[in-house]
Formats: sequence, C-alpha cells, structure tokens
Amino acid sequence: MEDKLVTLAIHTNEKAQILKNVLESENIEVHINDVDINNPGISAGVRIRIKESDLPKALNVVESRHLFSYDEEETYRTDDGRARILVPVDFSDYSIKACRIAFNIARDLNAKVKILHVYFNPYYPTALPMAEAFAYQGKEEKEFRNIIERVKENIQKLCNTIDEKVSQGEFPAINYSYVLKEGLPEEEIVTFTKEYKPTLIVMGTRGKDQKDADLIGSVTAEVIEMTHVPLIAIPENTPFTDIRQVKNIAFLTNFSQRDLISFDLLAKLLAPFGEMKISLTHISVKKSDKWDEIKMEGIKAYFSKQYPSLNLDYRLIDTDDMLKSLDEYIKSDGVEILALTTSKRNIFARMFSPSISRKMLFHSDTPLLVLRG
Repeated sequence: MEDKLVTLAIHTNEKAQILKNVLESENIEVHINDVDINNPGISAGVRIRIKESDLPKALNVVESRHLFSYDEEETYRTDDGRARILVPVDFSDYSIKACRIAFNIARDLNAKVKILHVYFNPYYPTALPMAEAFAYQGKEEKEFRNIIERVKENIQKLCNTIDEKVSQGEFPAINYSYVLKEGLPEEEIVTFTKEYKPTLIVMGTRGKDQKDADLIGSVTAEVIEMTHVPLIAIPENTPFTDIRQVKNIAFLTNFSQRDLISFDLLAKLLAPFGEMKISLTHISVKKSDKWDEIKMEGIKAYFSKQYPSLNLDYRLIDTDDMLKSLDEYIKSDGVEILALTTSKRNIFARMFSPSISRKMLFHSDTPLLVLRG
C-alpha cells in the first residue's frame, strides 16, 4: 500500500526551508508546495508534507528542537541592520489588528517584527518574612505556573493565527518572533524599547469607548508619555489594515522647533507608502490671532522649499473647544491618521494636565501617530 503524504505544517517559505533541511538531515523525505496550487507564487504560505509513516519521527524532531517556537530571546541583541517594529499585545482582537498593520508596515520598510507580551505576577513571596515566604511559596507556586502556562498557550495561539493568516495571504510573510516579560506592562514595554531600539511601536487600543477611569492607567497612554520612539495607536474600529490605503494625514503643529524635527521624521517614515496628503494644522483657542497667520505663512515658505515633492495642505482652526473642533475637522476632512508631537513630562504634569495625545487617545477612533520632537 502506498505511503500517502500528510501535511506537517504551513509556514512562510523561509521557515519551511529551514524545517526541510532539518528533517532531511534525519532522513525524512520532505515535499514543499504552495498552499494555493492554482496560483503558485501568489500565496505567502507553503505546505510542508511528509510521508505518513514518518509523522511520529518528524513530530519528535520538531518538539525536541523547538522548531516551531517563535521565542527568540536573544534576537533583539543582534543588530543585523534591518529596521525593527515592536508590537505589544494583550491577545485581544485589537491586538490582531495592530499585528496586521505592523506586518504590512514591516513589508514596506523591510523590517522585522517583535511581538511583546507583558504578564503580571501577583505572587511575591520574597516580600514576606522568611518563614512565611516558604509556606506562601509552596501554596502559590502552582498558581504562578498556571499563569505562565496560560501566557505561553496564548502567545502560541497568536502565532498560529498569524501563520494561518500569512498562508491565506491576509498578512505578508515577514520575519517575526515574540518575547515574554514579567512586570508592569508600561514599564516593561519602555524598558524593552530601550534595549530593542525599534523604528516604530504599533499598539492596539479600544478607542473612544474606553472608560474615563482607564485614563491614567492606560498602558498605551503611559508608553506614549515615557518613550522617545514613534508610536502609532490603532483603535479597534480603524477602517484600514495597510498604511498604503491611507490618503489623508493631519499633522498638528503649534509652530515649535520640535514640530519641525518631528515632521522631518514623519516624512521619512511615510516615504515608502506612496503619495498622500499631509495637512499641517494649527488649532488656536485665541480667535483671529494675527501671529498664527504670520507663522503659518512662514511654515508654508519653509516646507515648500524643504519638501517640494510632498502633497501639503495648511489649516488654521480657531476654537473655544479644541477636542470638539478637532473631532469635527477629522470627520469633515476625512483625516485617516492624526500625527502630533509630544514631549516627555513628569508624572505630576501627566496627572493634572493631560497632553493632547493622551486626550485624543481616549476621545477618537482615529489612529494616532505620536512623534517625539
């Protein structure tokens, strides 16, 4: 009876070739085929097939060598010259959306993606007296192991989902891996960012449906305040899945020198994504301020010389209610991404005088691109 072929896994071509080499070194015959046999080369995923009789041996090889593990703890310490994108996740639906947009960005920037999940350990026996600590540790060790196991299961499910979407052509096939960290999410994300040095952070959010009580505790809001790396916050209701689909971006400016630096970074970041309109927008609570008009004319003259190839527009908005006017402007002009500059501020400033980026994060369903000037 003929030994039929069975599918061992579906992977990107790069990972499939690695797996093929390993299996063949163990004398396991391997066949690689495009998932979409009617349109070879179009699907990003490939099917790894082996003889059914080789399946137990192949599974043992995969398990013993951790070939399907995406946890490459040391990869971020090696600089291979490629851009890096960091995607903190919490396994929600909007985390998947953030991953999809991040993968599409990585495709155009020739970047690799690191998915980061931070889990919280509620058990700290070292904070107890020694005698109590041993008893506490024995009691809670099982619960802590359960936490770790759930986290590992969730991150593997996320990777499986991503690979499935790659094989279906929803996600581009790019280099990615994950890392798990223990601690407070906002602190660990910022700490890891300093080590990993990403070009961009992509984070999913719930958007304007978040409760006001979440304002100070929002991980995304805190990361925005604490890091210097450009960050794009993607609300779950974001209509696009690819920056290539975006045609209209508003860049908020108060005519500061920091804005000039931030805009230059924005222009370089958006360069691979094709033509789009960028509206330099100033919102003033002082109506008919002549100085604003003079500054805007200066900005026009400067940018026309500095960025002659960009499609630029300029807007002055007078208002008594900044958030309301900004919301109306976004809707009336079809703004798809709101870009702005933020500065690092201390905890008291963040608590008692929230920045415009923090306010917009909870007020709007428009993606927010925050730059540090």
